[in-house]
Amino acid sequence: MTDNLVQAAYIIAAVLFVLSLAGLSKHESARQGNVFGIVGMTIALVATIWLAVDRASNGALTLVLILAAMAVGAAIGLWRARVVEMTQMPELVAMLHSFVGAAAVLVGYNSYKTSHGLTGSEGNIHLVEVFLGVFIGAVTFTGSVVAFLKLSARIPSKPLALPHRHLLNLGALVVSALLLVWFMAAESWIPLILMTIVALAFGWHLVASIGGGDMPVVVSMLNSYSGWAAAAAGFMLGNDLLIVTGALVGSSGAILSYIMCKAMNRSFVSVIAGGFGSDGSVSGEERDYGEHRETQAADVAELLKGAKSVVITPGYGMAVAQAQYPVADLTSRLRKLGVDVRFGIHPVAGRLPGHMNVLLAEAKVPYDIVLEMDEINDDLPDTDVVLVIGANDTVNPSASEEPGSPIAGMPVLKVWEARDVVVFKRSMATGYAGVQNPLFFKDNSQMLFGDAKERVEDILKAI
Repeated sequence: MTDNLVQAAYIIAAVLFVLSLAGLSKHESARQGNVFGIVGMTIALVATIWLAVDRASNGALTLVLILAAMAVGAAIGLWRARVVEMTQMPELVAMLHSFVGAAAVLVGYNSYKTSHGLTGSEGNIHLVEVFLGVFIGAVTFTGSVVAFLKLSARIPSKPLALPHRHLLNLGALVVSALLLVWFMAAESWIPLILMTIVALAFGWHLVASIGGGDMPVVVSMLNSYSGWAAAAAGFMLGNDLLIVTGALVGSSGAILSYIMCKAMNRSFVSVIAGGFGSDGSVSGEERDYGEHRETQAADVAELLKGAKSVVITPGYGMAVAQAQYPVADLTSRLRKLGVDVRFGIHPVAGRLPGHMNVLLAEAKVPYDIVLEMDEINDDLPDTDVVLVIGANDTVNPSASEEPGSPIAGMPVLKVWEARDVVVFKRSMATGYAGVQNPLFFKDNSQMLFGDAKERVEDILKAI
């Protein structure tokens, strides 16, 4: 009876997880999608705990131990949720992915330790499950740690370009395959431990070889890896819901990564293999783009009041300055003055897919004026003023004008086609990809230096 009820609960939870993903595909239904996910996970946890307690020799002790572990995890999670800024969300997500990878490795080791009674084809299948589960988990763990370190600026964002790096990656895969053969033949801990070391190094090198400009794709890719790691743990534990949930996360993360690569005109295989990245140089030397023009908040206010159409293109700088709230106030003020204000969001703006959309939704910017790059680009030549707030690589003309640029071919917001462009930046430094931006030196561009939040507030006062 318990098993039947638990399986029924798992089916309900799986359906809720599918509905959650469907809800998250649109701004308007995202909150409802989150609710479906929360309810589904609650049902899954209760059912799993119930099953564990029912099967345990000492149910009361088992329940106490599980609840104690959950209490510790919940306390840490609530604490981090309260103190982490929205700008730190990408690195937090990357670190959470590393936990999934570490869990898969530990589950694999424990599953192998307790499975020596299995023989024949069943035993061989389980050995493959353990080996692949540990391999995926180890790659996810170190890859996610590197992503966390890069996103939090603890290590340089430029790619690690070791000699023959692709051969090194291929060698790691070949060695792991040979270790699998040894593991199944000898059923020894030695090949499993050796593979774990190789996989940890492989995961580190894989993500370290990817440049900062591709980090949003990397976070999405690691999300996919964590899903497959969870699915592998589900196979090892014989938990159907964990398999379904991991497959949902793994496949949706892979699809999102592919969509983002298409949006950036990048090869998916090239990105995950560390095939794209730059140290910031352009054709081996820095180009001279001329002088930039500086402006002040009062001048920008006059420019905006005289405009009929304004497009705002936010980037990570807006998130760092927490300028989304005054930007929302500026939008409201201009719309009351009869100015048509819209937002142009690049697919990889920020450090995480949908990063800018979340910030603008948090500030209550209407969904219907927040448009994707493909929806807004054709309207930019007819736009009076574009405000580039903290964006850099996503508005870089080098992508279409300089074939030798490291970001050549990457679709960008063509803001330079507008009548006037105002760029909000703290300095003339390059963006996260380390590439200089010719936009700053164009005749119709002006630089407004300083903290984005303070500059927007200054413009509001001037208006």
